[in-house]
Amino acid sequence: MDFVTSLLSSVNFQLIFQLTCLALIVISGPVIIFLLSAGGGDM
Repeated sequence: MDFVTSLLSSVNFQLIFQLTCLALIVISGPVIIFLLSAGGGDM
């Protein structure tokens, strides 16, 4: 059980949160452009 607590304390959750947000922003750009072009929308 000591291994689990040391593993959880060493993980930087703020870094994981920031990288997750960055990935969502980077992925959402091409997805929105694809949805607009697939729907025939005027960009």
